[in-house]
This record gives sequence, structure tokens and C-alpha cells, in this order.
Amino acid sequence: MLLEVRDLRVEFRTRDGVAKAVDGVDYAVDAGETLAVLGESGSGKSVTAQAVMGILDTPPARITGGEVLFRGRNLLELKEEEERRRIRGAEMAMIFQDALSALNPVLTVGDQLGEMFTVHRGMSRKDARARAVELMDRVRIPAARERAGQYPHQFSGGMRQRIMIAMAIALEPALVIADEPTTALDVTVQAQVMDLLAELRREYRMGLVLITHDLGVVADVADRIAVMYAGRIVERAPVHDVYRAPAHPYTKGLLESVPRLDRKGGELYAIRGLPPNPVDVPPGCPFSPRCPMARDVCRTDAPALYEVSEGRRSACHFWRECLDG
Repeated sequence: MLLEVRDLRVEFRTRDGVAKAVDGVDYAVDAGETLAVLGESGSGKSVTAQAVMGILDTPPARITGGEVLFRGRNLLELKEEEERRRIRGAEMAMIFQDALSALNPVLTVGDQLGEMFTVHRGMSRKDARARAVELMDRVRIPAARERAGQYPHQFSGGMRQRIMIAMAIALEPALVIADEPTTALDVTVQAQVMDLLAELRREYRMGLVLITHDLGVVADVADRIAVMYAGRIVERAPVHDVYRAPAHPYTKGLLESVPRLDRKGGELYAIRGLPPNPVDVPPGCPFSPRCPMARDVCRTDAPALYEVSEGRRSACHFWRECLDG
């Protein structure tokens, strides 16, 4: 297995108390595979990714437990920052959701891409610039040679996201984490970005962790899905199983919230209520205050990740009823 996250726990110490942003998360992704991590804002998706990348090691964040195994090596046990940097970029990379904020506004995109090769590969600036142009061409940026001399603000949102993808694949890493890569893009550009990621995954046989809140963008690209709620995994399954019959009420609610062409008219479904405050998560199942299937046991006993079938888990006491419903 390329990446294994085991019982990962992350806390934020705040004035109001300790927020358990990630509370015992387990998932895995192999080479050439796409894992989609789904959930509403605040569910812990991005915090988990940042902990995996080793960029979540300053207060008030604190990793309190678990393992992050990359090619069998626990990244949380690395002591030297230089050792982490050798892995980041060269072996694993991240695509951030806000490309304009992630890119340096005072450097041309060609210089920013070229820096990957001068720092990690020791190339000359001329050779690094040539590789930067090749990468821009690879991610289908028109007139790549000319545009390499432009600044991030001179690119559209979709083109900036392609620059971020080019930076992520520059050193041909084994694993790429894409954090909401289609945020704020129109539907057509979203599809182009997702197609590009799927194509690059096949070409480089890299593992891809796709973080999103949009079930609509993962149906055609993901192999497996992990659904997060209140810092926990509530369902983990092959993608087609989830779309065919969700085994958790939260997953079912997310699916029913997606607009469908075959349902014209009527009111769009929405999950009632709001996610819990991570400082004050209710006892039992954290989804119980919003769950239409909740019973007394849900409010007192936290469900385990029950085995639904081979390769499929659900953190619901009544997963059978959810499947049948």
C-alpha cells in the first residue's frame, strides 16, 4: 500500500477548549488509485491532508496520535525538517484549493515551476525554465513559452489551477493530494480539471487523494470513497457501492442534496441542522442530532465502523436499514 493513515488524531487548542478536528481517521490509497474524501466544510478533510503532508506541526494544531505510513515509513516519526522536505514535492505533493493564494504573486509562473527543478534536481535556471514550459504545455496551457513569463494574476482561475497541478506533478511524485481542486470554477472548467487529473494519474501511475464536498465531481474519477463527518470516517466503500446504495444516513443525505436532471420542480433536499462544534461534539453518534433515523442508542453509544461487505464499512448502528431504505 502506498499510503496508510491509521487512527490519526489532530487537536486544536482554543480559548473555548480542545477541538478534535480529526478523531481516529483510517484510510489507505495505492499506486494508480483514486480515493475521494468527502464531507461538508469543517469535517476534517483538509486537516487530515495537511497532517499527512507534514505541514500541520505548529500551534494551536497538535497531532496527538496515529500513524501516517508512506511506503511503509511512518512520516510522523521523522525528526528532521530537511527529511520531510525531501519527501514533500519529490515523493508526495499537494494541490491547494486557492491557487491564487498558493502561488507567489511577485514571481512569474515559469520561475515558480522552475524552482522545483533547481532546488530538488540541481538544474541550471535555463534547463529548469525549459522543463517548466514543458510542464505548462503538458497541462494544456496555450502558448506555454510566452505565458511562462507572466504572473499568477494574469491567468484565469482554471489556468491557475493547471499551474498548481503542473507544480504537483513536476517531480513525478508517487502520491498527490488534491484539496478541493475545482473550488470556484465553473462546471465546464471543473470537468476539464478532473479529466486532466485522471489522465495524469493513469500516465504516472500515481496515487491520488481527492478532497471535495461535491459528490458530482468524483463519480467518474474515484475508485473508492471515504465520507467524513465531525472528524471521523462514517462510511468507506468502493465508489459504485456508495452511489448505488449508501450505508450511512449522512452519505444518503449528501447524495440526495445533489441536483438531478430527472427531478424537475420541487424543493431541493437539504440535510437539516448544522455540523457540531468540534469543541463540543455530542455523545454517541455525532450525526444523531441531524439524522432522520436516529434512536436512543445513537445518542449514547458511538458506533464502530461496522463491516458491511468486503472493503466496505459504515459507522451506523442501523446500516442495514439504511441500505434497505
